[in-house]
Parts: sequence; structure tokens; C-alpha cells
Amino acid sequence: MKEHGIITVIGKDKVGIIAKVSGLLADEGVNIVDISQTILKDFFTMLMMIELEKDKSIEPLAKKLEKLGDSIGVKITLQHEGLFNAMHRI
Repeated sequence: MKEHGIITVIGKDKVGIIAKVSGLLADEGVNIVDISQTILKDFFTMLMMIELEKDKSIEPLAKKLEKLGDSIGVKITLQHEGLFNAMHRI
């Protein structure tokens, strides 16, 4: 069974951010369910919903995404959908 995770990417806009993030996910065999991105002046923002294996730890993927973010100058986080929803509930 699949669960969903939410990836957030925030940082200065530059060429290749989406390609690098989606490339890492493809290399890891992770399916992107939905994606939304926008540019606010010079800042790039993106939300991605991905499919996760129900009983598989997301920590290794989260660390790879964080490392990728460091290398390209953006902040990348990965959270389970339930945690993301709980943190952003009004």
C-alpha cells in the first residue's frame, strides 16, 4: 500500500532545480503524484506530492534530498502527508 509524502523546495531561482529534484526521485524509483511551483520575484517555491511505500522509512530519501538542496543552494524538506497536514491545519 502507498502513502504520500510532501516535498517542499524553497530558494533563489536558477536553472535546473525541478530537473535535479525529479531526477533524484526517478533514480530512487519514487513516483511524483502532483507538483506545483512558482517564482516569487527571485525566489523559487515548489510543492510535490510523492508516493511512498507504507512501511518504508523516509529518512534516507529525506537526507538525499537535503544533501541535493545543499549542493544546489535551496532548502528541500520531505515530510509524511499526515505530518504536513497536521502542521498546516488552521
